[in-house]
Amino acid sequence: MQCLEVHNLEPLLIVHDAWCINKMIDQNTVQQIIDTADVVDVVSDFVALKRRGSNWVGLCPFHNDRTPSFYVSRSKQIYKCFSCGEAGSSVSFLMKHEQMSYPDALRYLAAKYHIEIKEREQTDEERTAQTERESMLIANEWACQWMEDQLWNTRDGQEIGLSYFRERGFSDATIRKFRLGYSPENRTALYDAATRQGYNREILFKLGLCKDDQHGGGYDFYRGRVMFPIFNVAGKVIAFGGRTLKKDDHAKYFNSPDSVIYDKSSSTMYGLFQAKRAIARQGKCFIVEGYADVISMHQAGFENVIASSGTALTDGHIHLLHRFTNNVTELFDGDAAGIRAAMKGIDKLLSHGLNIKVLLLPDGDDPDSYSRKHSSSEIQQYIDEHESDFIQFKTRVLLEGVHNDPIKQSEAITDVVKSIAVIPDAITRSVYAKECSRLFSVSEQMLLREIKKNIDRNKEEAFKQAERDKRRQEAREATLEPHDTPQPVEGPTTDTLPTPKSDKSPTISAAHREEREVARLIAKYGMCYLCDTEYEDGTRRPTTVVEYINSELTLDNLSFNDPTLANILNIALGELERFYQELPRVEQDASVRNQEACEREIRAIDPIGKSVDLLENEEKRIRSKYELKAMEQVNEFRQNFLERLLCSHPDDRVREMSCRMASERYQLSKIHTQYTHVVTEFERLPGLVASALNNLKLSIVLNRISSIKKQLKETTDYETVKKLLAEQQELALLNKELAKLTGERVLNP
Repeated sequence: MQCLEVHNLEPLLIVHDAWCINKMIDQNTVQQIIDTADVVDVVSDFVALKRRGSNWVGLCPFHNDRTPSFYVSRSKQIYKCFSCGEAGSSVSFLMKHEQMSYPDALRYLAAKYHIEIKEREQTDEERTAQTERESMLIANEWACQWMEDQLWNTRDGQEIGLSYFRERGFSDATIRKFRLGYSPENRTALYDAATRQGYNREILFKLGLCKDDQHGGGYDFYRGRVMFPIFNVAGKVIAFGGRTLKKDDHAKYFNSPDSVIYDKSSSTMYGLFQAKRAIARQGKCFIVEGYADVISMHQAGFENVIASSGTALTDGHIHLLHRFTNNVTELFDGDAAGIRAAMKGIDKLLSHGLNIKVLLLPDGDDPDSYSRKHSSSEIQQYIDEHESDFIQFKTRVLLEGVHNDPIKQSEAITDVVKSIAVIPDAITRSVYAKECSRLFSVSEQMLLREIKKNIDRNKEEAFKQAERDKRRQEAREATLEPHDTPQPVEGPTTDTLPTPKSDKSPTISAAHREEREVARLIAKYGMCYLCDTEYEDGTRRPTTVVEYINSELTLDNLSFNDPTLANILNIALGELERFYQELPRVEQDASVRNQEACEREIRAIDPIGKSVDLLENEEKRIRSKYELKAMEQVNEFRQNFLERLLCSHPDDRVREMSCRMASERYQLSKIHTQYTHVVTEFERLPGLVASALNNLKLSIVLNRISSIKKQLKETTDYETVKKLLAEQQELALLNKELAKLTGERVLNP
């Protein structure tokens, strides 16, 4: 599976956003984007996926997932996490994961698949819906391009910034790959250029690009520094690191402040955008400390190298990394500070189930300097010879110089045992305990007992910490003023995807439950053939599921009470015309394609030694096989037509509801169905649709009967009572008829 790299597309996309901010995408273009985008292709840009049957699985990016519960279906073009409940299509994945608006997600996909966007002018209301986040991303992209231009096309940039990068050994190709730049000494150069371009000064201040001068203007924060843009996993510029070139400057590096688009403790790791393909391909990554370390290692041919943006590794960083690989090697300087740093970060990585190795470079070298001194083959040889498992590394460091000191040895063993105890997998703990027993010459059973004690202690501490956090949260909520209490949101916003925490819905009425089942059949099978309908003029016409359901509801004067479910029905009805326009083309393509394959197979029959009857039977079998294939391809189009559209719909509620109704975790394997035919839901459609409609009607009737009984208790007006009793009698008869159809038992009072 090859996924298109979007490194060169994303800058163009953001620039495009800057000038088309007053435009909306044409509906035909939207449909082309939805039809072209492959959810496996899109999701694998952000999550390492492995094939499992007909699906792909990986660690969910929306919660702290340690075992794969995130399923992606290419046939349905949707994803679903069966742990946290998140579900959606390519579009909704980008909206949720990258915090994009619906139009931005479509533009991202259009750029990825080289689809030309046709647009229309936005209304005033649509223009006001542009979010602060979009503005910040656009401003950051502009600033990155401006700083690149300063580096390459100005005298100061070339003489100061470019000279510095080249002195560090960075090639021009590497400088362009990481989009390095230069911010000139001029106090207001960037501020003046940005405001001339129409960028909001408040956005510039929030991003940390500029500071308020308290006189109605601003000044540049990074002036006189070489610039390292920081990208998120999608390749958008979310922050900057600026390095001073002055020896007397009080701070070597300035970094962007936390903002809506950047959280230095969890939002990204430097170089991950450039490294994610190599990490997924090699199943391993190296973690270094700084920007230059990453860049130099990439230039040396080791592209699976990232850094934690100058901060200690956090749970957020590790969770982000865990989505791409379980195998991590930490590269550290060989001095005392490097050793302390290596020891400090091991337990945190182990607690997340990662396989950790440590590589100490020769004393006096860091990854940047070492990669510039040695060839790729020499670096690889050093890695192969000196990369060590965490327990071997920790044992070697802790036991150094203490072989004759029993107390020190005991402390070393205790330290290693504590590290083993944080590993979540029991088998891995057991393997490490065996290795530790060999290295320390200590009983394995004794080590296992100590590990168990530490595990229990860790669980107790985690429970106490959770209780403390809970009490602090309750205290914060108790101190909120009445007007500070968060108010419920009346409806979904245009740029957020509702986050279902579980598939376990709160208690709902029977009528609503039956409504959802009918809507589910529409979402999954709306355009599938159900039956023939005979009209008054004697003609018969094939009828789809959605047409049949709509007809039944209309005849009985019924409608969905849930507005989202009603919207799904209306959307499906609105797509009927386009469906019937495309259906003949699909049928023709399937027929021609299978007819050609059929004729090829018939011509390949060997007639030698076969009777005429045997040859005719063989030909009939082949023709029957390809007729069935053509029918299956048309049915697949019918099933996917509405499902894909609903799962990528701009309405958040429609999109979320459709994805949750369409997703299935398990599918029957080929082995299971090899020797017997298992009747599928698709084959039982006529009965399922009739049953769902009857159940819905029955629940509505029962609700109405219950309502009448309540009204009879509350009213004393003779005429009202008379009407209610008459209606109750009619409903009771209808209840009996529906109960016969649904198999319900009716008890007369």
